[in-house]
Amino acid sequence: MSQQTPIERVYNFSAGPAVLPFPVLEQAQRDLLALPGCGASVMEISHRSKPFVAILEDAKQRLSALLNIPKGYQILFLQGGARLQFAMIPMNFLQGSGKPADMIVTGSWSEKAADEAKKLGTTHIAWDGKPSNYNHLPANTELQLSDDAAYTYLASNETIQGVQFQTEPAAGDAPLVCDASSDFLSRPIPIHKYGLVYACAQKNAGPAGVTIVVIREDLLERSPDSLPSYLNYRTHAKHNSMFNTPPTFGVYIVGLVARWLQEEIGGLDAMDALNRTKAAMLYEVIDGTQGFYRGHARPDCRSQMNVTFRLPTPQLEQAFLAEAEKAGLFNLKGHRSVGGIRASIYNAMPLEGVETLRDVMRQFASQNGS
Repeated sequence: MSQQTPIERVYNFSAGPAVLPFPVLEQAQRDLLALPGCGASVMEISHRSKPFVAILEDAKQRLSALLNIPKGYQILFLQGGARLQFAMIPMNFLQGSGKPADMIVTGSWSEKAADEAKKLGTTHIAWDGKPSNYNHLPANTELQLSDDAAYTYLASNETIQGVQFQTEPAAGDAPLVCDASSDFLSRPIPIHKYGLVYACAQKNAGPAGVTIVVIREDLLERSPDSLPSYLNYRTHAKHNSMFNTPPTFGVYIVGLVARWLQEEIGGLDAMDALNRTKAAMLYEVIDGTQGFYRGHARPDCRSQMNVTFRLPTPQLEQAFLAEAEKAGLFNLKGHRSVGGIRASIYNAMPLEGVETLRDVMRQFASQNGS
């Protein structure tokens, strides 16, 4: 048998699929060939078997405890990512309602959601940050909400532009629907203020391929019977997320991540404190270099998950990325619509990785600044 090569891991700042907690990867590695007591991998057992049903229920219970989900909500595990939710939400709550959907457009992902929703019903743009290239968020006084909206939609954190709501916008009596894909499980959120919260898992909660939906039960009654079965939230609630074969491995990893948050981190308050510490390290460097680093987001709207910034020239940005890779820091290139650098510092990014990035930023500014 050949000798194993030592594992070498880089600091992965990818916006998604993103870094996973190392203890979760280790547990998955141990269980990959055979789950304890099963004699087979989680990817090989029936989704209706007792071992997998136990995995699914454990994941739901842990998510419910972490998020302090009140009675009257259900947790669904779906597929299709945010892209499918962009269509499912208006299909279930807008189409045929005779009401508009109020869309708060704060970045690329809420813009895409609005584009999908308008194919299925009347949409009203309650606020649009596009004129400023989505570098800030609206105050409640700036929102132009409808009197009788079917729902109000927002993205709590825009991955590309690096802006994040710190509190929920005032939505009146309309159900608040939230794409929380890139800050789900990064901090406590008052679920009772929302009608629906969803997250594709590959940022903070698990691997690509599973989407978590937390939905208020009374909204399930709005789903029209005329919808195709898979596109109806009520179908998935009725069948406990097993109307079709669910993404079994993804659900298993979500459960491990939730357990890591509970048992090793100490819950979402502790995770939030750690995330704020990590983000503050980078923003302190950005603010302390006399304009060498220029943050994209306005300071009062900055994301704790995606730190976006520019350097004085594209040439310096390329040189910075090269220096970062020498230090083991990868996937820092910004999205083409914003450019520059994007450091995605999700839950599983260790403090040491952010400290290393901070030090590289300081040294690069010292050597290349005027």
